[in-house]
Amino acid sequence: MSTAVLSPGRLSGDIKPPPSKSAAHRAILCAALAGGESVLSPVALSDDIKATIGVAEALGASIRLCGEVLTVSGIHPDHREGGTLALPCGESGSTLRFFIPVAAALGQNAVFTGEGKLPARPIGVYLDCLPEAGVACRTKGGLPLAIDGQLASGVFSLPGDVSSQFITGLLFALPLLCGDSEIRLTTPLQSAGYIDLTLQILSEFGVAVEPIPGGWRVKGGQRYRAKTCTVESDWSQAAFFLAGAAFGSDLTLTGLRFDSVQGDKAALPLFEGFGVRVEKRVDGSLRCTPPSGRIRAQDIDAAQIPDLVPILAVTAALADGDSRIYNAQRLRIKESDRLKTTAALIQALGGHCEETQDGLLVHGVKCFTGGTVDGANDHRIVMAAAMAALAAQGEVTIRDAQAINKSYPSFFYEYNRLGGHVHGIHLG
Repeated sequence: MSTAVLSPGRLSGDIKPPPSKSAAHRAILCAALAGGESVLSPVALSDDIKATIGVAEALGASIRLCGEVLTVSGIHPDHREGGTLALPCGESGSTLRFFIPVAAALGQNAVFTGEGKLPARPIGVYLDCLPEAGVACRTKGGLPLAIDGQLASGVFSLPGDVSSQFITGLLFALPLLCGDSEIRLTTPLQSAGYIDLTLQILSEFGVAVEPIPGGWRVKGGQRYRAKTCTVESDWSQAAFFLAGAAFGSDLTLTGLRFDSVQGDKAALPLFEGFGVRVEKRVDGSLRCTPPSGRIRAQDIDAAQIPDLVPILAVTAALADGDSRIYNAQRLRIKESDRLKTTAALIQALGGHCEETQDGLLVHGVKCFTGGTVDGANDHRIVMAAAMAALAAQGEVTIRDAQAINKSYPSFFYEYNRLGGHVHGIHLG
């Protein structure tokens, strides 16, 4: 177990959030399916991105990294490994759910494995729809999952409120098939921003998808085209620094796209709702400074922004009044049960938070006392606790601090560079 000990303080300076992990996963997969050579940059080598690179290479792509530049030579259309291929996905839900239908579309027999909480995370959506399309699935309820057979085109009916990753996986796979297909949603779509990001990156790589009522139509026989691609900065990681501003820091965020389709771009108006003062500068940067008074409480619908919930709840914990976060029940099946671990984080630091059936009820206090937080091997819990430490009266100890490597390996380095106080740290 790794730990980090943080002292109260303030951050100051310029920070460029890391490249979007969501965009990088998608760009790497598209590049792996494209003919020729694609160049993607910048790419941060987090544990999740390493998992996607590893699976793409196992399927036949050639990938090399030089600094933050990733060069990808795509899988040859006729390439298929003999026998059954082992595809380890680490702890990355995106890697797993994106590549299951892609491997099936390539006709590749495979066994998918995972680490941490990933083997227990839901894959039942595929167990329902893939066998009807010619793919045999063998599992005892989670991972390992073995697939055999060639995916066939057709109509794929699946829920829109379990995880958008299942939809994205099919959107990547269906263009490779001979016939046309449709995806039809049986329940309303949540996390729609992630689907918008998928469609945008598919279009950049030459793949067309037609929206239809309640879903999408995907023509078969399409070819992915290699390209040079810039990976935009991550709004979900920017949210942690917006929280830093809420807790008294003076920060300038750079490298973010205001025309981004990332759903987590909603972090900006939400933190302005808390009272963070934001100045959009002519160079495209954001100067973010503390509220003029207490943080303002607000109610937040998390249906489209589940990844923001831990840091939004931690910020709401110091608000003047009560805040309700709702439509967040899917957080119970993330790297941790994020409703439970977020509530525990806030309570461990002297705040007041209650779990509800679909979210959190946060009762604002004037300050955090400090204490020990269980990071629950969850990167977003660890980073939310680190930001809470800025506004604590005493030291904050975070267990499982190595979880940052899943998405933002340089987080503590940047935290210290900006004037934070992380000491006694051992990341293993």
